[in-house]
Amino acid sequence: MTLRAKTAVRALPALAATVLFAMSGQVCAQDTAVVGDPKAAQGKISMCIGCHGIPAYKAAFPEVVHVPKIAGQNAEYIVVALQEYASGARSFPTMQAIAQNLSPQDMADLAAYYSNLK
Repeated sequence: MTLRAKTAVRALPALAATVLFAMSGQVCAQDTAVVGDPKAAQGKISMCIGCHGIPAYKAAFPEVVHVPKIAGQNAEYIVVALQEYASGARSFPTMQAIAQNLSPQDMADLAAYYSNLK
């Protein structure tokens, strides 16, 4: 067997492992997609409407900020925002406290609910 053939034979397991790893990542990414249910969110919105349900509301803690309108916002954007608050990538104490207590399903449900409002 030539040196080239031996090298190719040795490389096959690594190549196969790389392909399997890449494919498993794609399968996992597809399996972890959470579909939101707007009806399920109705029991979860009480923590949101106190600020986001009041037109032109401004929160006063820890500083005065305009609370954004989330009705009609893109669902994916809402989920990402909640994930970022939960991880600390976005900083606002009230939102961080709320988001850290939400499951991925809760986030998806809330996003589905608010994205369907106008």
